[in-house]
Amino acid sequence: MASTWQELLKARSIQSLDALTARFGAEHVGDIERLKQAVENFEFRISPAMLDLIEEPGDPIWNQYVPTMAELDIKDGIVDSLNEDADSPVPNITHRYPDRALFLVSPVCASYCRFCTRRRKVGDPEKIPMSQFESAFKYLEEHTEIRDVIMSGGDPLLLNERRLDAILTRLRSIKHIEIIRIGSRVPCHLPERITPELTDVLKKHHPLWINTHFNHPRELTPAAVKGLGMLADAGIPLGCQTVLLKGVNDNPVVMKQLMHKLMLARVRPYYIYMADQVAGAEHFRTTVQTGIRIMESLRGWTSGLANPYFVIDAPGGGGKIPLLPEYVESMNEDEVILRNFRGERFVYKQPAPAQKRLSIGEPEYLFQPSMQPKKARKRVAKVKVAAKRKSA
Repeated sequence: MASTWQELLKARSIQSLDALTARFGAEHVGDIERLKQAVENFEFRISPAMLDLIEEPGDPIWNQYVPTMAELDIKDGIVDSLNEDADSPVPNITHRYPDRALFLVSPVCASYCRFCTRRRKVGDPEKIPMSQFESAFKYLEEHTEIRDVIMSGGDPLLLNERRLDAILTRLRSIKHIEIIRIGSRVPCHLPERITPELTDVLKKHHPLWINTHFNHPRELTPAAVKGLGMLADAGIPLGCQTVLLKGVNDNPVVMKQLMHKLMLARVRPYYIYMADQVAGAEHFRTTVQTGIRIMESLRGWTSGLANPYFVIDAPGGGGKIPLLPEYVESMNEDEVILRNFRGERFVYKQPAPAQKRLSIGEPEYLFQPSMQPKKARKRVAKVKVAAKRKSA
């Protein structure tokens, strides 16, 4: 019996089509010879926890991890759908947003999701080189506008404690980096990895956040919930980034159950992503309308804490764009017509306009709008003093 999480991952995972066929039968796996191309295109492994959750071929867990011929049917998929490489100034760094950067620190995952956005490089140590961290650290040190670093990969929590501690220590030595985030599916894929030794390392480096990734309520197993509890008890705020996937969670009932189970496990739902337009994973994509309907099934019908942002990570590197159901039916200077979650209509009256239109030279003008920065308040005081002297 495996005594460590490393041994468990090695001994009980399925990492070949032959092993998959032996366990589930050739009739469920398909043409192995043709599927070899899909496995050559992207790494294949199903961790023990995910294997144990598969109830039958074609179920929501199976669909996330088992290669299919659909991966070879490329229509409008893009290899680097988010254009991350174009925003990569040095190896392992993507710097797209003004004050934060993505730092790839591990090439491997416990299980490889067939819908992976980074499938062009995840699983390949040459494409996420762990020998080139120094240029990444120097870039982060030189760019003082970066206050938030997201460690990703692959999965950072598959690094051993010594290496993880070294990376976090180096990041914490950079004074302008305030927040460190880790993106990980380990709590779902390999909850045995969440150990006291790991949490002891992580809690040394606060403020540190973890965004995990669960796509189906069945993934919140007792072992997963225990691991999440250990992370929460270490003072780590937990969020969840879910991907909307056809045949997995494209159902309002399933998605609401997932949000509720996450909350019970002390995880705040953070994002629901539209599946990216990535080559090899097009068969996972739903319509945007499906996502909107799911958000309508959450907003108002359950706690606001269980309502994540619904976003499209725009193809070509446009970043995350939030989408909401349309609750504003009309708006003018007098009123706004609103629709609530039940479809009922309500009227919100706009503030009455000022009786007198003020010109820029008049002292009262500086009180429009009511919220003023400190400099504006000083200007108001000077104008009022000048006006009093003039009248005197």
